[in-house]
Amino acid sequence: MIPYSYALSSSLAMFFNLKLLVLLLLVPISYATQPYSTWMSDSFITRGVPADRHYANAVLYRGFELAFNKTGNVTYYNYIKSQVDQFVDPAGNLGGNYSTSLYSLDDLRMGPNLLFLYQSTQDKRYKTAAGQLRAQLNRQPRTPLGGFWHRSPDYPNQMWLDGIYMVEPFYAQWNRLFDANNVTAWDDIILQFDLIEQHCRNKTSNLLVHGYDESKVAVWADAVTGASPHVWNRALGWYFMALIDVLDYLPVSHSGYEKLLGYMVSLAVGVKAAQDASGGWWLVMDAPYPGMKGNYIESSATAMFTYSFLKAIRLGYIDSATYLETAQKAYSLMTTKFVAQNGTKSTLNWEGTVVVGGLGGNATLR
Repeated sequence: MIPYSYALSSSLAMFFNLKLLVLLLLVPISYATQPYSTWMSDSFITRGVPADRHYANAVLYRGFELAFNKTGNVTYYNYIKSQVDQFVDPAGNLGGNYSTSLYSLDDLRMGPNLLFLYQSTQDKRYKTAAGQLRAQLNRQPRTPLGGFWHRSPDYPNQMWLDGIYMVEPFYAQWNRLFDANNVTAWDDIILQFDLIEQHCRNKTSNLLVHGYDESKVAVWADAVTGASPHVWNRALGWYFMALIDVLDYLPVSHSGYEKLLGYMVSLAVGVKAAQDASGGWWLVMDAPYPGMKGNYIESSATAMFTYSFLKAIRLGYIDSATYLETAQKAYSLMTTKFVAQNGTKSTLNWEGTVVVGGLGGNATLR
């Protein structure tokens, strides 16, 4: 049996929650007749994706940004702009049903897309729109210790690994661009990681469970730590990427820099140790679930972990001699098992990803 909150799917070609995470990964290397980054980008354009502010679309647009940066192909840039322009009006107001009274951290994942367009165009409406998201953090409900609620009012006093990725890279990028001397904001970013680490990290496995409830009233919450019981691979993937991406912006001189680097390095140790012989990672990673019926080697987290390893190696955060083989083995699995050509068409599909995982269930098994 698999923990209650993780609904399974063994083959989803284009599930919304993955989008172009594979593209984020596949920019660095390719063994295909054309780079997988451009092939997958072209596939999404060919199929068409409705514009949306959803965090899955935000990750998709980030993938196109990396593909554009790698290739210089303006088609990819224009794709991002044409999509984002559909929910940013001429005054810079966010559309797409954005609500200033709903406090969901997922909404902030669009922030980096807006900042990318602002930096490339100097069009102030993108900065204005991003500023609305930054202002949300000033109103976002917090736990007694200062952590952002994942979503209000649905998950009071809960922090999830997912939310760290949705918020902290944007928070850090905004700070670096417009408020670099705001030590309070930098400290606040570090605090979010500290709280997650204190409540969710297993110091034996070096892995983190999905989230925690600081009030300890959720049906799944540990009586002492408030932590949820299981390690969900995609939540851990979000967190791994968040650590590495925030380091792009956090000043090296800040006292929290070495701390975040340490969190990332110890997580790399745990993720490497948890890799299956196939090269991928189990959907539910903690014992006794790997290998259990209903659990499986899941693709989105495999992509996230591989992205994280490769970027960390490239930037010198972790040792190539220790981790490159791990990343290459995962990459090989991805390109042979999860990337599939769409029949006789020239487009690619992405398969083997989980539908959804959350902490909103009632702790039953399914």
